[in-house]
Amino acid sequence: MESSILESIGVEIIGVMSPVSICMFLVVLLVYSLSPSNPFSSPSIPIRTAANLVYLETPSDSATQKLEGSLLNALVFVILIAIVTFILVLLYYYNFTNFLKNYMRFSAFFVLATMGGSIFLTIIQHFSIPVDSITCFLLLFNFTVVGVLSVFSGGIPIILRQAYMVSLGIIVATWFTKLPEWTTWALLVALAVYDLVAVLAPGGPLKLLVELASSRDDELPALVYEARPIVSRSRGSNLGLLVGGVSDSGSVELQAVNEGENHRTTNEGESSPLVSHSRERHSCSSESSEHSTVVVSSDRVQNREPEIVVDEEMSPLVEMMGLGNEREQQTRRDNVELRGGDSGSDRGIKLGLGDFVFYSVLVGRAAMYDLMTVYACYLAIISGLGCTLILLSVCHRALPALPISIALGVVFYFLTRLLMEPFVVGTATNLMMF
Repeated sequence: MESSILESIGVEIIGVMSPVSICMFLVVLLVYSLSPSNPFSSPSIPIRTAANLVYLETPSDSATQKLEGSLLNALVFVILIAIVTFILVLLYYYNFTNFLKNYMRFSAFFVLATMGGSIFLTIIQHFSIPVDSITCFLLLFNFTVVGVLSVFSGGIPIILRQAYMVSLGIIVATWFTKLPEWTTWALLVALAVYDLVAVLAPGGPLKLLVELASSRDDELPALVYEARPIVSRSRGSNLGLLVGGVSDSGSVELQAVNEGENHRTTNEGESSPLVSHSRERHSCSSESSEHSTVVVSSDRVQNREPEIVVDEEMSPLVEMMGLGNEREQQTRRDNVELRGGDSGSDRGIKLGLGDFVFYSVLVGRAAMYDLMTVYACYLAIISGLGCTLILLSVCHRALPALPISIALGVVFYFLTRLLMEPFVVGTATNLMMF
């Protein structure tokens, strides 16, 4: 039977929103702790990065110059991201998977070692923590190596992998908050639009990547946070017991049954011709009147599709109804669902690391102005993420996680800064509200 995220929507939402909230909170904490006394002060020598290749924003520039320059920076940055994404899709299409894995390992190592190390040294200097250079180097080296192994190696506890994925998001988001204000807002809006086009538009790079990975039944070649839902034993570990039969729509179905239902089913009537040959294959002596019980192992469910449903020439019921092709298609869909239920990874919501980064960049930029804007932006981002999860449960397809949240966050930021903050401060200073 087709499963839906709505069956465990509460667990799914908490499993995604909790790490997003932790990431945003820690970025806000770092911005507040490491920012200078004047949050709008700019460094004396601007640093040129991929996000401001065209225009270096300075406080002396006019608003028109800042707007034009920030839009050019955002356009160039989005074009660079699109080019890199298409290159990754081509490499994945031609099966350069080892190169992609090594590239992601190097990227994670670079982020943790250099960018994370810079933040670590800044924290040590800012709070005057007494640590010698050798101890600092060993701590940073161990943190980096364990992080790379946790993200890309098997047999690692999922909680450790999730913690390092959140750490990567915190480090990158903290560096993005160093960009000038106008460039930051232009980048956020441009990336939200690009995410919408890349995931939903025909020929979009992210859509091509997701479809290619789905056709190969493989993991996405990207840094993705995986929120695994809590799957009950009846759905996750009791896949060896299946019931084969013909549904009302005329297609062959495989349904899981519990122990009591199996005991009652196996002791009734005579066997059905639908699974007479399948019983010989699996050496299972069972009897049924309405359905026929077939016991198969999880490995066979995953690796050997044709053994679950009987051959067409040995199935009078299926042969009589002419359901051979439909049976094969339904069986293939059922096997995909069973693989997802067995492993648990395919059933969980997967959120890209970029979503963590740019959610946190938005609240980090808001933290440079006022805490009231931080609260408003946080609520807007969480509300947008909840709307995206609801749409995901309805559409059953990959959806962009940035557009709704970023749109709400930007709107709430400027509404709070321009309307709500002056009103609240004015009423508070005039003792009209406490």
